[in-house]
Amino acid sequence: MTAFASLDVSKRSTSIHIVDEKGTCLWRGKTPTDPEALAMALSPFSNDLNLVGLETGCWTTWLWHELTDRGFPMVCMDARQAHAALSININKTDANDAQGLAHLLRTGLYREVRVKSWEDMRKRTLLRARATMLRCVLDLANAIRGALRTFGISLPAGSGNGGAKIFERRVIDHLAKRADLEVIIGPLLEAWRAGRAQVARHESTIRRIVRNDPRCQLLMTVPGVGFLTAVGYVGAIGDPATFKSGRTAAAWIGLTPRRYQSGAINQQGRISRQGDKLLRSYLYEAAAHLLTRAKTDSALRRWGLKLRERIGFKRANVAVARKLAVILHAMWQSGRPFETEGAVPA
Repeated sequence: MTAFASLDVSKRSTSIHIVDEKGTCLWRGKTPTDPEALAMALSPFSNDLNLVGLETGCWTTWLWHELTDRGFPMVCMDARQAHAALSININKTDANDAQGLAHLLRTGLYREVRVKSWEDMRKRTLLRARATMLRCVLDLANAIRGALRTFGISLPAGSGNGGAKIFERRVIDHLAKRADLEVIIGPLLEAWRAGRAQVARHESTIRRIVRNDPRCQLLMTVPGVGFLTAVGYVGAIGDPATFKSGRTAAAWIGLTPRRYQSGAINQQGRISRQGDKLLRSYLYEAAAHLLTRAKTDSALRRWGLKLRERIGFKRANVAVARKLAVILHAMWQSGRPFETEGAVPA
């Protein structure tokens, strides 16, 4: 007998629904959201289970890896596609969702999502932690500027790499003249300093990862691609063989235009902006560096500059970012460094 089990996961409990190949319910119940408890509930059917499915979510990576290590045939389903299929149910409950997911598994009407390895997830989580801390530092700096502006003190932005040091020195100079503002600005300045120290700590860890990863070193041969972009790309893609081509990878990142075609209507809109937002921002920054500050001439840069003259900087920058996604994928697969006069992929 072939059986299919689905898990509708929530923070504290998980609803389980198990059906056979004909859709007959074999067992349904609820357990705590814990790999050991889930394994115990599934173990009576372990010899018959063909697939055990769960949706994408914050607990997915943990549960998928833990249950896979216990020998269960796990599959991860796209939550958006599953939600569209389950929305036909009148009553929305965890048990009904688990039942619907089980039938999606049985019929094969689901879109599988690749679950990344722990190594790749650590890279992505580290980058997100750095980005979160960096936003806090910027918010604190803006809070200091706003508070001082209330008392008629304006802080112009510092220039070059010494911007943060210039900013700190100017704040200290103004506080020396206005001791009454120390109680307001002092705690903010201390928090800003601590935040910058933690950002530097994250960046030191990321640089150490890059030095020990030949994949990142290879991708950084592209002008404009720094250590953040390289780690972000490696952590997001995981295995280049997952994608048929660089175009598919660029579409997965969200750098290809949306399309709406129906009858005589055929419209192409802005980029989809699906996938990894942080990686997309890194590729955008790398493209901007290539177009504005890169000293190394290349066919890609000349193509981007011609495009900028025709359609403007922003749209050209997005186009170059997509090209970078395609080129990085090709480099990773071939193991060859960037060629300045290589053909620009379509």
